[in-house]
Amino acid sequence: MFKHIRWYLFLVVLVSQQVLAQLPDFTEMVKTNGASVVNISTTQKAKEPIELGGKEQQLPEGMPPEMEELFKHFYKNPDGEDEDEGGDEGAQSLGSGFIISKDGYILTNHHVVKNADEIIVKLSDRRELVAKLIGSDARTDVAVLKVDATDLPAVTIGSPEQLKVGEWVLAIGSPFGFEQSATAGIVSAKGRSLPGGNYVPFIQTDVAINPGNSGGPLFNMEGKVVGINSQIYSRTGGFMGLSFSIPMDVVMNVVDQIKTNGKATHGWLGVQIQDVTRKLAESFGMKNPQGALVARIVPDSPASHADIQIGDIITEFNGQPVQTSGDLPPMVGVTPINKEATLKIIRQGETKTVTFKVGLLPDQDKKAVKTKAEVKPSNKLGVKISDLTAEEREATQVPKGGVIVREAEKGVAKDAGISRGDVILRIQNEAINSVDDFEKAIKKLPADKSIAVLIQHRGSPAFLALKLNK
Repeated sequence: MFKHIRWYLFLVVLVSQQVLAQLPDFTEMVKTNGASVVNISTTQKAKEPIELGGKEQQLPEGMPPEMEELFKHFYKNPDGEDEDEGGDEGAQSLGSGFIISKDGYILTNHHVVKNADEIIVKLSDRRELVAKLIGSDARTDVAVLKVDATDLPAVTIGSPEQLKVGEWVLAIGSPFGFEQSATAGIVSAKGRSLPGGNYVPFIQTDVAINPGNSGGPLFNMEGKVVGINSQIYSRTGGFMGLSFSIPMDVVMNVVDQIKTNGKATHGWLGVQIQDVTRKLAESFGMKNPQGALVARIVPDSPASHADIQIGDIITEFNGQPVQTSGDLPPMVGVTPINKEATLKIIRQGETKTVTFKVGLLPDQDKKAVKTKAEVKPSNKLGVKISDLTAEEREATQVPKGGVIVREAEKGVAKDAGISRGDVILRIQNEAINSVDDFEKAIKKLPADKSIAVLIQHRGSPAFLALKLNK
């Protein structure tokens, strides 16, 4: 019996040693690269106090969005900075960064240094240097700093394209101000599209990332930087197993532009797009849901001057497949301005190739405005509609055509997501310019088949799929 126990213990030890031998050892990587990672703190001048009830008070900075499930930057106020009590010196924030050249160029996130009056970089040897902001880009969340120093330890830039899902990666940064903290995990996914990050195909990992890691490097197993840690998905503001990094190929494109021109520019097509759902794919006669569905064409944009129409489904950009709507913006964004590009599209069941000249992405997008709604007469989809007034056209951002939904009663339209105040623009491939057009279109609709309806909802276009009962 004791002989069997000894053999069992021997096998357990042997298997444990083999498992441990397969786990990565990050000690040498941390030792080699730790000195290249820096702590970044910023200060802002205190805002002017105002008189409230005869007593001088400071305006509040805003409440942290706690217990709300959303994508957020690592800092707790709406602009992304983790602010402490700054006293007379004003707001302070803390983040991470890393040195990319021996002569003092440093990378971090745009939101770490946004609105900063002074940026202090603390090196691993305890030196603190004042950094100059060379430039930053809010759309990719990248900022380039410069300190007056030489012979600094710099990282080696790697290729995120060679990263594989399941591969081990390492982050070094200053979570909650704890400098030179190392955390490891694996690549969970690549090419993730996040709200507010349309021009970045994020690297998703399960590396423990917390407030203060923002702007720090993500290393592959060769000790090369493949990304900048930028965002987390969290209910509480802390780590929950979903972390997102900006790929270094995107980062270095922005860095080169900032060094050359002082700012970064992005390519622009000028369409609003959405994913193709299973029901929408059926309505467009597609076997599988894929591609980016064009819901709106921005006036005087590259798309408006090309052979692109609302309802087109973009499946390729310059030969690269577009599986979802999130794939397209990063592809267009990194394309040089004024360069000719090609799109493969599906239009009414037929495949076409369209060329266009890439434009310059405008600085600001128009903000959506809520529509006013009121009630009037009914029909077959269960909606009460009418033509739009001039005031409603301005409010809904629909300059011509369409009918406005006055009321959505119980029925197929309401079930599909159409609500009061929405503007119906197209039914299948037919443009709706009036109530008469609407009535004619719905009379021809087949039963028990998915129908694509284009609506304008709170300033944004969207295709919905509905199915009439027999």
